[in-house]
Amino acid sequence: MSNTKFAPSTVARRVEGEGEDLFVLDVRNEDDYEEWRIPGSTNVPIYDELLEYDYSTLEARLDELPTDEEIAVVCVAGITSARAAEFLREHGFDATSVDDGMNGWGRVHRQYDVESVEGVVQIVRPGTGCVSHIAYDSEEAIVVDPSQYIDRYLNAADERGLEIVAVADTHAHADHVSGARRLAGELDVPYYLHGDDAGDLDGITELENGASLSVGTRTLDVIETPGHTPGSVSFEYGDALLSGDTLFLRSVGRPDLEDGSESAVREAAGQLFDSLGRLTTMDDGTVVLPGHFSDDGSRPLATELGKLREEATNELLGYVEDGDEASFVETIVESLAAEPANYNEIKRINWGKQQPDGDTESLELGPNNCAAN
Repeated sequence: MSNTKFAPSTVARRVEGEGEDLFVLDVRNEDDYEEWRIPGSTNVPIYDELLEYDYSTLEARLDELPTDEEIAVVCVAGITSARAAEFLREHGFDATSVDDGMNGWGRVHRQYDVESVEGVVQIVRPGTGCVSHIAYDSEEAIVVDPSQYIDRYLNAADERGLEIVAVADTHAHADHVSGARRLAGELDVPYYLHGDDAGDLDGITELENGASLSVGTRTLDVIETPGHTPGSVSFEYGDALLSGDTLFLRSVGRPDLEDGSESAVREAAGQLFDSLGRLTTMDDGTVVLPGHFSDDGSRPLATELGKLREEATNELLGYVEDGDEASFVETIVESLAAEPANYNEIKRINWGKQQPDGDTESLELGPNNCAAN
């Protein structure tokens, strides 16, 4: 039995079934837990009590906790969870606090080689639902949609003996601070972004429909797919489609984060419908690699386009397949959820309209809400 802290990355690995079972006990208040949580965790809302060193509720619920497996206790930043873990250890449980709590969970990055396609590494942030990709060939690589934690991409490339020759964003992100400019600047390589999403940025190389970005002996081919943002693009790489925030496995990108008025949302939804129509002309064997996920359990996040059609788990894609633009637009307008946390500030940073301050990490914490429904 150990009293050292659980690394958030270890929690992520074990929650995803790699290693022995792990019971995750979340001691935050119920509202915070309902908004954003570790999948499969159990909530005992005693955060305020723990601040006062009050363990009465926890003691009353000890019989609900497992005695035959490790318990990872999580809170906001790892302080009250450490108190709860110590109390549990005193009562015979194998309990450990998660280092830096949900703040640490939000920074976890996990990497997967996509076995179903050649030359793609997928980097997933389980705490935020964000997905990045590294497309590579002949020891060269292009990083697509990197987070602000650029060391994760430098390390992934180094582990595989790859030289990063370019960095690209599929669009101007609203849910996380892009690391593309910083990564490209540090390596002195091009940063690719569509001009319609460039805002006040300078020093970018603008993407256009049909352009090809060289990586080794292969190319990453640009498909303009506006709708989520005016400058959204997808990338075709052999049998893979890096679909950014245009097409997810269970939904599509929401079209209201540029302008939330109903008329603007309807117009953007119409553009998105057309963009998805272009993507659905691709071969059934095309492997869709999305830029986000919500509750998809598989890793890596990769599904053949034909399978998405057959399983009918993506209602909005079904409307596109049926040519039913009216139902597509109405469903989006009627089912939009709350916007991503701090999305206006994040967009201003990614547009170059605002300089990031010293606490950009906290801007991204919370649930991912980039899907249309």
